[in-house]
Order: sequence, then structure tokens, then C-alpha cells
Amino acid sequence: AAAAGGFTTVVCMANTKPVMDTPELVREFYARAAREAVVNLYTVGSVTRNLAGEELTDFVALKEAGAVGFSDDGNPVENSALMRRALEEAGKLGLPVITHCGQLSLVGDTIINEGAVARRLGLRGMPTTAEDIHVARDILLAELTGQHVHIQHVSSATAVAIIRAAKARGVRVTAEATPHHFSLTDEALLTQGTNAKMNPPLRTGTHVAALCQGLADGTLDIIATDHAPHTAEEKAAGMIAAPCGIVGLETALGLVWTKLVRPGILTPMQALAKLTCVPAAIVGLKKGTLAVGADADITIFDPAAAWEVQPEQFFSKSKNTPFAGWKLTGKVVTTIVGGRVVYSDGGIEAE
Repeated sequence: AAAAGGFTTVVCMANTKPVMDTPELVREFYARAAREAVVNLYTVGSVTRNLAGEELTDFVALKEAGAVGFSDDGNPVENSALMRRALEEAGKLGLPVITHCGQLSLVGDTIINEGAVARRLGLRGMPTTAEDIHVARDILLAELTGQHVHIQHVSSATAVAIIRAAKARGVRVTAEATPHHFSLTDEALLTQGTNAKMNPPLRTGTHVAALCQGLADGTLDIIATDHAPHTAEEKAAGMIAAPCGIVGLETALGLVWTKLVRPGILTPMQALAKLTCVPAAIVGLKKGTLAVGADADITIFDPAAAWEVQPEQFFSKSKNTPFAGWKLTGKVVTTIVGGRVVYSDGGIEAE
């Protein structure tokens, strides 16, 4: 799926089964990636053991095994003292703490945006304040410690403003937006159901506009997919019980080009940087560049190609997308990893 989407390098989160909380599991991840993957795979280690938010993992051992950062993605670290220690320990190693922001105590019935759509569905949702509080706290802790925090999948206009102000003060904060958060509003829940349920949830048009402005002015440094596959059976469990997340690798570039570049929100080079060299730099990878001596990781992209999103044609084993039937412009033609063609003309070339 990554190769088909034009991604030559992917950084995986630690909220796997089992959780990436020991060096043995990290080494096993890289061994399996070397055997099976057609793109470059890296992983972060978890901040806390079993994502429980109670005890820090061994950051030194995880880095030595290959972890490129630390994150409890999907499970915000609620304990502020523990988060402070995480920033301090990660800072000693020169790695970022990558934080999913959301006060879970403010979630109502389920993780959808608190507002008119939630009321129409008869559900109590999650206010943007749940995200904003956590973003502000983690930025203040980064300011206190002088260390680097990366804010994942920002969805709130207030969060964008908080990040912008922190950058103006010189805080070491970077942040990202996802294609689904800058392409959709929570109205998608009414037509796409649980395929439009993600964490943080889709917001209203005001927040979408703020994300686009944040991407344009550099407040939001990168674009990340937050790729989260789930089976049709899992997504059929209803709005309260269904898991959050969508697949994003195979639609990301088309959405970036269609929703950001063609309307003039980003230039092609700005969009390219947010998908390549900037995310690589955040996790300390010498990737995302065509400089002499760099790895020959190259994506050939046709900016004029028009195509329709057809989930049944995804390489991803899961098809949970709210973009089915969308007409996009801009399509991946060929993906080259380490000088080897791994995807071309709609097919995987390497096993």
C-alpha cells in the first residue's frame, strides 16, 4: 500500500499488538521488515510500557534497537510529570516525543466532533477543547524542558493557534495535519458512517480552513497519513463501538495535490517538503532528498492524471476509507526504493 501510494519510507507507530515497548520487539520489527517490506520501514518505541501511561520504557535500549522517536499514539500520556520525564529522557538521546493530544475524560459517547452533526446523530461527542488542553500542556512541558515535542494529527483551529504562538516564542515544537482532516468535515459522518470516524475526529469547516492556513504559513510542518486499517466487520460495529481510523497511504498524494496544491494553498515544492525532507528531519533520517549521495528513493508522480478512488483496488488489506468514489487529480506512476523499482503501472514489481 505504501509503495502504491508513492511512499518510499514509512515510520510506524508503537500502538501495535504487541506494543513496541521492548528492544527485542523493535529488533524483531526490523528483521521482519528486512524480509518482507518493499519500502523502508522504521518504528518508534512506546513512551510507556504497554501504552498504560504509568511507567516509562527504556528509551536508551529502544533507541539502540532502532527506534526513531517515542509515542503512545492513540493513548495520550495523561500524567504530566511522566510526560515531562519522557521529554527529558528523549532529549538526552536527540529524539522527539511524538504526542497524540486529547483529554479522554472529555469524550462523551464516542470520538466524534461535539456539535451539530453529533446532535443530529443523537450522540455526545468530543469537543475541540479536549485536544487544545493537551496540545497546550505538551507545548508548555516542551518549553519547560527545552526539548522537542511533535504534535500529531492536529484537527483544531485553537490548537493551530497555540502551536503558532509557541513557535513564535522559540519552543521546539513541530506538528502535522492529515489529508482527511484538511479534506473533510464532520458532515462526512452522515454519508460515510464509521468510515469517517477517526481520532481526533473530523471537525467543522472553520477548523479545516485553519489547518489549511497552518500548512500554508508553516505552523504545521508536515503531512502524515495516520494510516489505520480496520476490517469491514470492525467498522460495522456502529458509531459508538467501531474503532477509529481510516486507510490513507494510497489516497494521500492525490488529496494533497487536489485539495492543497491545485487550489494554491501550497506550492508544489511546499507540499513536497512536507511529505519528504521535513518529516525525515523530525525523526533524524537522512531521507527525502535527491542530493548527490542520498538513497535512490524516488517517486514519479503525474500531476495531471485524473483518477477515481476505488477501495476494491487498494493494495491495503483494509478498505476503510471515506473517499470512495472521489475524483482526484495527481497519481503515482512509479515508486523506486534504493534504486529498485517496487511499484509501476498499477502493480508491485518487487516482493
